[in-house]
Amino acid sequence: MAAICVFCASSRTLDQRWLDLAAETGAELARRGHTVVSGGGCVGMMGALADGARAAGGRTLGIIPQSLVDLEVADLASDELLVTASMADRKTLMIEKSDAFLTLPGGLGTLDELFEVWTTATLALHAKPMALVDTGGFYRPLLDWLGTLTDRTFLKPAGFDLLTVADTVPAALDALESRLT
Repeated sequence: MAAICVFCASSRTLDQRWLDLAAETGAELARRGHTVVSGGGCVGMMGALADGARAAGGRTLGIIPQSLVDLEVADLASDELLVTASMADRKTLMIEKSDAFLTLPGGLGTLDELFEVWTTATLALHAKPMALVDTGGFYRPLLDWLGTLTDRTFLKPAGFDLLTVADTVPAALDALESRLT
């Protein structure tokens, strides 16, 4: 099937519900036959995502900068682990190696990755589908504000429409898969 890159939090101090969401996402991706591409970390939601995928028989590809390997947070159990020189190189390689992108709840790093793929899509540098999981309205305030960008003509409606927003992981994956075929 496809290589689907998942952006999510790597914080070690998350509520269990976020870790469960990530593990369930990894398992669902594996059940659907997709390779999970991640930031290559073994902590937080990122680690739970990869563990969930492998527990369900899925393949994982981690992409991590050397600086994070040095901090001993690399997912050494990954089926393939690619080490980059920088965070910027990591994002570039994640885009190159992925067929689609799924964003779960996260912080600044997650938003940085989402905005990188969304921006490059609006510039027609890739045409890969993107979905954001807005579980429990996690991203609603941000999405509401981003919607004002089209009202103020900072973002064309077509650019906003490149990002699919779904309430659940299965709905987000259904949307991605429909755009992959």
